[in-house]
Amino acid sequence: MRYVLGPVGTAYDAHLQTLVSFFVMARVFREEPVLAVTDRDRVVAVAIVTLPRNTPAPEELHQLRESVWHELGAAARARYEAFGEACKTFHIEQPHHHLNMIGVRRSHAGLGFARPLLHAVHDQSREDSASCGVSLTTEDPRNISLYERFGYQSTGHVTVSEKLQSWGFFRPDETGE
Repeated sequence: MRYVLGPVGTAYDAHLQTLVSFFVMARVFREEPVLAVTDRDRVVAVAIVTLPRNTPAPEELHQLRESVWHELGAAARARYEAFGEACKTFHIEQPHHHLNMIGVRRSHAGLGFARPLLHAVHDQSREDSASCGVSLTTEDPRNISLYERFGYQSTGHVTVSEKLQSWGFFRPDETGE
């Protein structure tokens, strides 16, 4: 996200909220999963997932996309598109679920709140006859061992820019955990 947003100074938090909201609304408009874990009635972890179906984007999503890029600017859009191009090297041929984003509140990091989200995505994929597994990318090298513990296998590594690298992973449905 930092790479896409670039050097926005004091507007970073507002721009981050805009970008995350866009990603969530893209799932909502396509009726795809938005998963959450709560702790004492407070959402502490969230995951958004793209299903293996090629659901056309409704007009509302196209309009939202254009308003987001108008707000964030042409440079942010260019960085987003460059990231997408670079990650095409991780492409999985078979239909599968894609874990677009998973996040845990800093106050709850390291307490196991990502585990139920990962299990839920794995279960959804296994229960979907159109899916052969789950893919994801990470831009944080500290996450590599976490995903490997959950049965993910590397599909590649790419340098997007001087300041950003990304790793692709895939977990076939028959994998345990």
